[in-house]
Amino acid sequence: MIELTDVKKSFGDNTVLKGISASMEDGKTNLIIGTSGSGKTVLMKCIVGLFKIDSGTINYGDQDFSRMPEKEIKEIRQQIGMLFQGSALFDSMTIEQNIMFPLNMFTNFNYKDRKKRVNEVLDRVNLKNVNNKLPSEISGGMQKRVGIARAIVLNPKYLFCDEPNSGLDPQTSMVIDRLIHEITVEFNMTTVINTHDMNSVMEIGDNILYLHKGHRQWVGNQEEIIYSEDEKLNEFIFASEFLQEAKRMRQYEMEKKNR
Repeated sequence: MIELTDVKKSFGDNTVLKGISASMEDGKTNLIIGTSGSGKTVLMKCIVGLFKIDSGTINYGDQDFSRMPEKEIKEIRQQIGMLFQGSALFDSMTIEQNIMFPLNMFTNFNYKDRKKRVNEVLDRVNLKNVNNKLPSEISGGMQKRVGIARAIVLNPKYLFCDEPNSGLDPQTSMVIDRLIHEITVEFNMTTVINTHDMNSVMEIGDNILYLHKGHRQWVGNQEEIIYSEDEKLNEFIFASEFLQEAKRMRQYEMEKKNR
């Protein structure tokens, strides 16, 4: 579990995070949502240590990440997998070489064991016979799955995903959502997802943190969000008539299920 307590972060006179407290739970997909400028990207960068917080604490388990010496921070980072918005694959490397890159950097495995591990994670994300292809030779959805494979190749305890569905069509987005959720539960990871995708919120939002102008505005899950009476949250989630209708349908389905 990752525990945030009264986290504050400013850039000059601009206070971006105004005392954020939240828990990112093990074995769950923890979503950070909010409008542009709400602070969600800055919060994620603080959690992984790319930005140093001004005050508050960020705990990984019982370890205070915000006050660790650099050596211990590196040890935590080796337990972190990252899925970047654009997949961030190396264009000149094959799929196999891309996934093997972290193994080359952080392990002493021989080539045979590294190759075996690459094939294991490729199989887990339902990709076969792509080892020798370049990223440009596969679809955007397949590139995302390669990115997931690379993110989990070191068996991380923590998985961070920055807009994992960016640039994908709705059907492929659902495939990626379900894959991330399955892997999270299967390996009992603490997964943190920064997203604008409301389908992701409704489908895999085990634990949702909604930020509004740097404040923690609302916390709950995909079922509770349907019944939320928070005006700012509802304005953000259900701004369009389509989403309002989706909310009504989801409420009806849940009420029918609970009868």
